[in-house]
Amino acid sequence: MTLPDLNLLVTLDVLLTEGSVARAAKRLQLSPSAMSRALARLREVMGDPLLVRAGRGLVPTPRALELQQRVGDLVKDAEAVLRPAKLLDVKGLVRSFTLRNSDGFTESFGPHIVRRVNADAPGVQLRFMRKLDRSSEGLRDGSIDLETGVLGRTLGPEVRAKALFRDRFIGVVRAGHPFEHGEMTAERFAAGNHVRVSQRGMERGPIDEAVKAAGLRRNVVASVDGYIAALALARQSDLIASVPERHTCALRDGMCSFPFPVYVPEVTVSLLWHPRQDSDPAHQWLRQCVLDACKAQLGDN
Repeated sequence: MTLPDLNLLVTLDVLLTEGSVARAAKRLQLSPSAMSRALARLREVMGDPLLVRAGRGLVPTPRALELQQRVGDLVKDAEAVLRPAKLLDVKGLVRSFTLRNSDGFTESFGPHIVRRVNADAPGVQLRFMRKLDRSSEGLRDGSIDLETGVLGRTLGPEVRAKALFRDRFIGVVRAGHPFEHGEMTAERFAAGNHVRVSQRGMERGPIDEAVKAAGLRRNVVASVDGYIAALALARQSDLIASVPERHTCALRDGMCSFPFPVYVPEVTVSLLWHPRQDSDPAHQWLRQCVLDACKAQLGDN
């Protein structure tokens, strides 16, 4: 299939507007002979003379008059598509965004994000979803606008990422727990009753490996699929929850926290999105809102 030369639309629009080959040539910075050839080609393609001689000038045919407004609108629409996006009117923005977040993020940072977004753009609606897996399919198909999480091998290679903050794991127990006082050693930590967090039901994780590297074994008596559940159990029992410190900052009120007595590497929590959203002004604004809200909550400069 041979595609039509869409440049002819611009030529036709100028010819019908000017009603003169010479003036059209000057406007398009062409020679009169080149414009005449372009008019001849248009006549051949469209099967109509389009402009015919009347005295010393040219007049449009009925077919040309019929098409003039339509052609002009098409050219204006094409020019609008090819221009850079207009400056974003945040106050007038009416749009919904879906954010998929790892466990605890919405509870700790969601209120700050909502306040910031609502102050800037009252017409924007946010939908928060819990992140139940590490698949990036939602970003690819457009059902998810933004995600937060730790970069991993399962993430699509095309996904964009911006670091939000560094985080470390800590131990958390209820107020009045025996671990609230005294030196925390690796032996004491491992011997306590632990609740393990594992979305995939794995029996070993980074914390277990860190305890094993110290020549010990963690005494796990319960497993849950998220940090919220782990903290809920620890709050009402003698269980020890191991959670990321900054990620769960809004969930540990009234509880006792302590640094790990074994080495567990820090993690970087990142903001994730698909590259097709890179240049969208509304999406750029939303990403900045999330970044600023996290910094405000954590007191980062």
